[in-house]
Amino acid sequence: MNSVTSYRILLVDDEAIVRESLASWLEGEGYAVFRASSGREAISLVEENPVDIALIDLKMPEMDGIETLQEIRRISPDTLCLILTAHATVHSAVEAMKQGAYDYIVKPFNPDEVSLAVERLGAHLSILKENALLKSRMTGRASFHALMSRSESMLRLFEMARRVARSRTTVLILGESGTGKELLARAIHEESPRQSYPFVPVSCAALSETLLEDEIFGHEKGAFTDAREARKGKFELADHGTLFLDEIGDISPKLQLDLLRVLQEKEFTRLGGTRTLRVDVRIISATNRDIEHLVHEGAFRDDLFYRLNVITLTIPPLRNRKEDIPFLVHHFLGVFSKEMGLDSGIRIHPEAMKTLTEYDYPGNVRELQGAVEHAMILCGGDMIRPEDLPARVRGESEGPLQDESHPLSLEEMERSHIMDILSRYDHNISQCARLLGIDRSTLYAKIHKYGLRREDEE
Repeated sequence: MNSVTSYRILLVDDEAIVRESLASWLEGEGYAVFRASSGREAISLVEENPVDIALIDLKMPEMDGIETLQEIRRISPDTLCLILTAHATVHSAVEAMKQGAYDYIVKPFNPDEVSLAVERLGAHLSILKENALLKSRMTGRASFHALMSRSESMLRLFEMARRVARSRTTVLILGESGTGKELLARAIHEESPRQSYPFVPVSCAALSETLLEDEIFGHEKGAFTDAREARKGKFELADHGTLFLDEIGDISPKLQLDLLRVLQEKEFTRLGGTRTLRVDVRIISATNRDIEHLVHEGAFRDDLFYRLNVITLTIPPLRNRKEDIPFLVHHFLGVFSKEMGLDSGIRIHPEAMKTLTEYDYPGNVRELQGAVEHAMILCGGDMIRPEDLPARVRGESEGPLQDESHPLSLEEMERSHIMDILSRYDHNISQCARLLGIDRSTLYAKIHKYGLRREDEE
């Protein structure tokens, strides 16, 4: 299977045996398959769940394949349609192609034929999507189409975020590490009236209070010893655009007060400055912490909390939306295939997909991404098998061997594991962070904590 991305396939056939057996075959290869026993049922499904590929039986009662094809193309012009036809009706299949079908397959067929046909459609779809993505990058935009999910909870979240995007209000995004909070924030910005202005992200957990204050507000020349020239902060850089404050729950009480003043008065001064600067910035913040609990404990200002969470969007963890896992796996296979220069892509064995689907992912989508990259590096061929997956995903211990009478502490095990990953991947921080299922700033903090810097990085 061409693993350039994950496709949503609609299978329309009034024969239950054909429909179910073919659907099971495609699901075994990792596709998300919707079933319809009639043209009208298919149209209802497409209206509620846009699909990438539709496999349509030509001969059906009431509404035949050509009528179904025409309606699907009207509702979803980007859906690629494949006609399933018997020998006696090949001329009708040709007519269907004139109506917009991409190709046809003659019954009786081998499931492998269908797989190959879906691969061809997938390759064509990949080119279309890549062209659309390049076009969006050229215009400086992406959209919610870049956020991939077939989970009902996520689709509801995306719809709410679309509505929020058109407003000027502050947004608070909640979710565990690795769920994609910054991706959602970017999509909100890119669908908003501010899309032609900057989206400026700041990680509040990665910097000390002094550095974060300088990062956000900037400084004037001479504000401190090394301030040889004035420097704009993120608020100024985001003027008329969006400032994304990630891990907002980690900021100090002083910065909480400073941020509240900016939100209330729409103005601030740089460090060491006296000149008042006014900005028009939309704030989107995010945290993986229980911020209401922090407010209750007095660790986070309640007045700032109420300013930030006018609209709250909560991203569910990956373990609560496992139907997204095959979808995301094929997306990452496509991304890494391109990065590694693999023209044909890498397939995934059904047992490996089953293993990936059964794991709970404490590191969420970021950990899944790391697991797929890990498997692609180790598989040594064109097929990922269960043994290529990380030990933790397979449910096996990957910690260091130890004397049972002197068990290692959690910190010792964490240090040993991080050191092993850093060594194995030559301290490539981005790659190691993905494999560990954490973000770069968290990995940097742990490298500092455990003294794991290489000599040439000291």
